[in-house]
Amino acid sequence: MQITENNNNLIIKLLTHPYLKIFRHLILLIFIASISGGFIWYMQEEVEMTTFQRYGGLLFFIFIFLGSTYLNIYILVPKLLEKNKWAMYFSSLLSVVLLIILLIFLIQALYIPKAPSTINETNIFSIIINVLSSTMSIFLLLVGTTTLVLFKHWISDMKQSEELESNTLSLELKLLENQINPHFLFNMLNNANIMIKKDPEAASHIIYKLEEMLRYQMNDNTRKKVLLKEEILFLDDYLELERTRRDYFDYIISTDGNIDQIELPPLLFITFVENAVKHNSVNNTNSYVRIMFRIDKEQLLFVCENSISLQSVPSNKQDGGIGLINIRRRLDLLFDDNYSLEQTKTGTSYTTRLILNL
Repeated sequence: MQITENNNNLIIKLLTHPYLKIFRHLILLIFIASISGGFIWYMQEEVEMTTFQRYGGLLFFIFIFLGSTYLNIYILVPKLLEKNKWAMYFSSLLSVVLLIILLIFLIQALYIPKAPSTINETNIFSIIINVLSSTMSIFLLLVGTTTLVLFKHWISDMKQSEELESNTLSLELKLLENQINPHFLFNMLNNANIMIKKDPEAASHIIYKLEEMLRYQMNDNTRKKVLLKEEILFLDDYLELERTRRDYFDYIISTDGNIDQIELPPLLFITFVENAVKHNSVNNTNSYVRIMFRIDKEQLLFVCENSISLQSVPSNKQDGGIGLINIRRRLDLLFDDNYSLEQTKTGTSYTTRLILNL
């Protein structure tokens, strides 16, 4: 089911559209009011009720039904059910139902005069049926609202998943067009051609590195996750090729902690590294890119620092429209609130600091 293709569906729009939130609550109120009216109608069949008792009882039922429904939606479901605490959730739900039944019988005993009758088997049977039917009605009301809440969350998760898939695919296509672009390939192949006579081994090395990079981008990045060490090798190949065509450029990639089993979405760091290379110093002074990966408990720290010059200042936008906004959007979709991204600039350097909660 493609949620994005069914945005015009009335039910989906009603459940998820933020502007219809008040309308959703109004529908719930009307539904609960109709159920409460049914209880009052049933009670009128049994005993005589004054106007005050009738409308007072209606407000009482609306209050307890609405209160229990919102208690279920905003406390029991997010705090228990969504955290897979099934036993605690259903026991709490049953407790709420029993409490409501108790309140109903108390209000009947206090405010509604009873018709004279004698206790017999028929009355006892009627009371049991009444209790069971009331319990089932209230339980179905709460379970029904739980189902709608879970369905709403499922729709939201599906929409987020589709948006993430679309965003990731778009980003990867842009990376194929911009990160390893024809101009970069032309420079590398031109370097290899020049070195064929001077240094055939160096030329062969350049072509081999290009082949490895293209294979990674064309094949390995189709996976949802890759090993961090594979991503680091890709960045190392990219920076090494840059070093072959520049006289005053150096780079360092360091790691701290056990990275062997860490898996992440592919091509997560290349945008930052490409930006660091692109806006590096281009004069005759030594320029550099320093990259560090650190694993600390359940966190990954990525730091990318590059030298800058007055002629080349890092910007938030890159060629092809892949800028800081798109990077943050992808991180939002992948990690929600489980990351932090900081970028700072001094007179001589530009630093990106990314923390991911694994």
